[in-house]
Amino acid sequence: MSEYRRVASLKTPEEFVEHARSLGISFPFDESLETGLAAPLAQSLFYNGRTIGNRFCILPMEGWDSTPDGRPSELTIRRWTRFGASGAKLIWGGEAVAVRHDGRDSPNEMVINQETLPFLAALREMLLAEHRRHFGKTEDLLIGLQLTHSGRFSKPNEKSRPEPLLVYRHPLLDRKFGIKADQPVLTDDEISRLVDDFIRSAKQARQAGFDFVDVKHCHGYLGHEFLSAVDRPGKYGGSFENRTRFLREIVAGIRAEVPDLDIGVRISAFDFVPFRPGADGRGEPKAFSNSHYPYAFGGDGTGTGIDLAEPHAFLDLFAALNIRLVCMSAGSPYYNPHILRPALFPPCDGYLPPEDPLVGVARHIAVAAALKRAHPELIFIGSGYSYLQEWLPHVGQAAIRAGMVDFIGLGRMALAYPELPADVLAGRPPQRKRICRTFSDCTTAPRNGLISGCFPLDPFYHQMPERVELSKIKRR
Repeated sequence: MSEYRRVASLKTPEEFVEHARSLGISFPFDESLETGLAAPLAQSLFYNGRTIGNRFCILPMEGWDSTPDGRPSELTIRRWTRFGASGAKLIWGGEAVAVRHDGRDSPNEMVINQETLPFLAALREMLLAEHRRHFGKTEDLLIGLQLTHSGRFSKPNEKSRPEPLLVYRHPLLDRKFGIKADQPVLTDDEISRLVDDFIRSAKQARQAGFDFVDVKHCHGYLGHEFLSAVDRPGKYGGSFENRTRFLREIVAGIRAEVPDLDIGVRISAFDFVPFRPGADGRGEPKAFSNSHYPYAFGGDGTGTGIDLAEPHAFLDLFAALNIRLVCMSAGSPYYNPHILRPALFPPCDGYLPPEDPLVGVARHIAVAAALKRAHPELIFIGSGYSYLQEWLPHVGQAAIRAGMVDFIGLGRMALAYPELPADVLAGRPPQRKRICRTFSDCTTAPRNGLISGCFPLDPFYHQMPERVELSKIKRR
């Protein structure tokens, strides 16, 4: 890792820009930050009869801390109220919520059903109340709920026992995650019932007061896996039309059942082949048998390249379905985390970064800009910004100013320092001791059956006994 310079060591705008140039990349970058209502990050955006009050968005950040029956815990409530105090005016889902029990990625993921509905409604109200307490009004706040099924990464009953539900047999991922040879693939009828579960969950999300639902299509979970099901037979695989049928059927059902509910989609706009630690611990792509790797949506067939032809077609479909909210991500935290969450310090089950993480951030920004340029009618939320650290507002402001993206999404940063948007918009200097340094503890902890949180920088988590246990795990 020593060859990768830490972002915290880049003390001036000139140093940051020159370092990026030395890596062969460039960022949109404003040397000084603007304040006031005319500042790019402070500008409101008019959407579907609503005003969204600024250009910051809180991305879904799951804590693996719900109750066994899928209700929010005190830790969940704390996280959501902190999101309310962040100053961001777009809350993209708060966190992933499973549409049924067998789709939970852990026994502590929230679930939406008739029993949990009052608690989800109360969770939203607590976020609203905290936002109102800090900022005086909530009319310009838009809050969604991310609906998910974890598919091949489901662990609904025991944290150490996968119970995968597969869209298709993936030759590399099946081996990597120990999928048995006799593991069945979901039938078309089973998928139709899952579609019904998403529609029912959307109705319940509206009853709970949410402004929109995100039909999750990212990170290797069920929705994302449909997009690469190129050799699945039947009506949900093979052609592009069939691979997008899952989304189209869900959207049609929501439009029929809950016509006043907005719909967004978080997508992995590109994917790579699974990576593994090499002999030196650095990530390297796994070898695949044929010369063409077909299972990366947005990939060019080489396993590590990008072809946006199908993502462009997918976004054309969004426009046809009257979906305007698009949250852009990439890859999967399970098999190529460096492209999703650029970080200097890998999670325990990951690998040392195979590239300077700033290269990964630049890739995120460039792909989002290319998609936005071709689909200006859609509203794009960018991600991958946390690794920029002190320079996040400078890059975010320039990206908004240039029309490369519509909102700057905050993920890990919102765990360590949720008030960053409020501080930036008020012209206050950043609180450097709270800036996320991408230590990856928030990923390592749940990978080992613990709750997620910012153990290094949030005093609340730092004093927990789980931090001591996490330290022992990391030493091992």
